[in-house]
Amino acid sequence: MPKVDLYKMDGSQAGTIELSDVIFGQEVNVSVMHQVVVNYLANQRQGTQSTKTRSEVSGGGVKPWRQKGTGRARQGSIRATQWIKGGIALGPKPRDYSYTLNKKVKRLALKSALSSKAGENEIKVIEDLKVSEIKTKTVADMLKNLNVNDKALIVTCDKDDVIVKSARNIKGVDTTFVNVLNVYDILSHDQLIIAKEAISKIEEVFA
Repeated sequence: MPKVDLYKMDGSQAGTIELSDVIFGQEVNVSVMHQVVVNYLANQRQGTQSTKTRSEVSGGGVKPWRQKGTGRARQGSIRATQWIKGGIALGPKPRDYSYTLNKKVKRLALKSALSSKAGENEIKVIEDLKVSEIKTKTVADMLKNLNVNDKALIVTCDKDDVIVKSARNIKGVDTTFVNVLNVYDILSHDQLIIAKEAISKIEEVFA
C-alpha cells in the first residue's frame, strides 16, 4: 500500500496514512486518461457557434445584372458566398459536442490519475481540514505551511462553502469535493490537498 504523510493545517506532520492499492496503487493508463480528458472538454463546449448561409442573410432578391452582354461573370444573387456580406458556405452551425464514455473507463481513468499523483508524491493529506470563517488568509497560510507554491486542488469530503469562498481568491488554487472529482481537475493541478475524511470517502465510492 502506498503511504503519504499526514499533516495538520499548521504544516506540522501528524504521522502517515496508508492509501488503498485499489485506488492509489494502480498502473497508470495514459491512454484511458487522455480519452476521459478529451471527453470532459468536449462536454464543456457550448456548441452555440453559428454562421448564416445564403438563404439567411438579407438582400439578394434581384439578379445584380443581366446574364449576357456585360462582359462580367454571370451572377444570380449578391448574397452568394463569393460576395461581401454574402452567406457562408459550410460554416459552423449549433451542435452538441457531448458524448458518453463507459463508466468503467471513467473509473479506471480516475484511479490512474490518483495513482499517478500518489506515485509522484503530489498528494498531501490534511488531518483536520476545517475553516471556521470565510477568510482567504487562513487557506493561504495553510498552503504556505505545506510549501505548496504551484497549482493546487483542495478536495473536501462534501461541499464546504466556507473553504470554497476562502480559497477562490488565491491564484492557481481550486476546490472540489469527492462526488464531483474528475480526471481533468486532478491532472491540471500540481498538488492535491485532500482532507483525511475525503480519502476514506474516495476509497469507499470508487473502490
